[in-house]
Amino acid sequence: MTVSRRTPGRRPGGPDTRGEILRAARESFADKGFAATSIRAVARQAGVDAALVHHYFGSKDELFIEAMALPLDPRVVAARILDGTREDLGRRIVAVFLGVWESDEGQQRMKAMLRSVVTSDEVARLMREGMTRMILEPVSQFLEPPDAKLRVGLIASHMIGVALTRYVVELEPVAAADLETLVDRISPAIQQYVTG
Repeated sequence: MTVSRRTPGRRPGGPDTRGEILRAARESFADKGFAATSIRAVARQAGVDAALVHHYFGSKDELFIEAMALPLDPRVVAARILDGTREDLGRRIVAVFLGVWESDEGQQRMKAMLRSVVTSDEVARLMREGMTRMILEPVSQFLEPPDAKLRVGLIASHMIGVALTRYVVELEPVAAADLETLVDRISPAIQQYVTG
């Protein structure tokens, strides 16, 4: 008769290991915030090796995106915004941002995220830290002025205001305007933050 002996150490990945990692990540992000959460700490809390977290998620950014159930990958958004010149950056920002909201699924998920952000300090802090790292910082680095972070913050404020007006409050005629008209009207104001 062969007796199986369990070796000491962390357990290997099981059927719900991925879910346990996500649960641990959500708790860590909520308790400590984005910056203070580490892959090792999440792995320790989930009872797995850090290599397994990397296997499932690749990086802390990807773990954050999945754990927070973001409706979009902020790194993809940043790449699309930065794909071009500074002279048409304002138009790209508006087109990409509003494009995320335009599909039914995108709008539903963005509304849910926006409502969570405005009703929970913890969610707001997490989104602020995560979005700053994955979108606002790369866009700030793309700009030349010394006050680039302020400019990008003002752009974000402007675009969040547009989203609230069009998709949440549904104020007319902004809510009924076609996307191209909105992009045409809003882009010069956003470009002014970039180059003005």
